[in-house]
Amino acid sequence: MKETNASLFPGKAYPMLASLVYEHSRIRLGPDKHTLVANRLRKRLCALGLKCFAEYCAVLQSAQGGEEIEVLIDLISTNHTRFYREPEHFAFLTRRVLPALAPALSTARAPLRLWSAAASSGEEPYTMAIAAAEGLQAYPALDWEVYATDISRRMLAAASNGVYPMDAVKPVPPDLLKRYFQKGVGARTGYCRVKPELRQRLQFDRVNLFQSRYPVPADMHVIFCRNVMIYFDQSSRAEAVKRLSHQLAPGGYLVIGHSESLMGIRHGLQLVQHGVFQKI
Repeated sequence: MKETNASLFPGKAYPMLASLVYEHSRIRLGPDKHTLVANRLRKRLCALGLKCFAEYCAVLQSAQGGEEIEVLIDLISTNHTRFYREPEHFAFLTRRVLPALAPALSTARAPLRLWSAAASSGEEPYTMAIAAAEGLQAYPALDWEVYATDISRRMLAAASNGVYPMDAVKPVPPDLLKRYFQKGVGARTGYCRVKPELRQRLQFDRVNLFQSRYPVPADMHVIFCRNVMIYFDQSSRAEAVKRLSHQLAPGGYLVIGHSESLMGIRHGLQLVQHGVFQKI
C-alpha cells in the first residue's frame, strides 16, 4: 500500500520540519515534498534509534537540538553538481575577468579572490581554480585564492578531500586532467585526486548564506552562487543577492545559474551576460 502524507508525517511533524528547515536555511519545502523528506531522513531516524518523525521533532526541539538541526539541513539540501557545469561561466572567467583584473592586481601586489558560495562536493570551486591557474600563467607572482563554502559539512569534507571517480572528471579536458589530477593506483584505481598545488589554493568553510556574518573577505572579485537560489522564495533570494553584492569589490561579478533570475529583485547590479552581473 502506498504511504500517504498523513502516514509518513502524522500530526504536525511535517509542518514543524518544514518550518525549521526554512528558518535555518530558507529552503522552502512545499506540501509536495513529503516523500522526498521522508526518504532523506529515514536513515537518520534509524541511526538515532527513533521510531517516527514525531520523536525526531522532539529531538530537534530539545536543548541539544541545535546540532541536529544542522544535520537536518545537511540531509535536506540538494547537492547536484559537476565539473564545468554551465561552461560559459568558466569561459567568461578565463577570457574576460582574469585578463581584465590580473594586470592591475599584479602591479598592486593584491590577491585575486574568487568565491564558490554553494560549493557542494567541490566540482565548482576546483573548476574555478583550474580556470584561474590556466588564465594567470602570465602572472606567476600574482597571489590568488578560491573560497569554497557550503551549508553542508558533509559535502565540504568530500570537497576538501578532492577525490573523485573517473566518471566524474569526464568533463575536464584531457590535458587539464593530466595537469591538475593524480590518477589512483592499486586500491584507488578508478579514482583520481586533485593535485596538492591546486588544492592548497582553496579555503573551505561552512557558510549559511543567511548567517549574520560571512567568514570570507568583503572584497571578492567573483562570486559564483549558482543553482541554489532556485530553492528560495522571492524575499530570501532578494536578501541573498543583497548580501552577496555587499561582499563584492567594486567591479566584481556575481554569477548565478542559467535556470535562475534576478527578475523582480532590486539589486543595483549590471547584467553582463546570461547569469553574470557586475557591481558598478
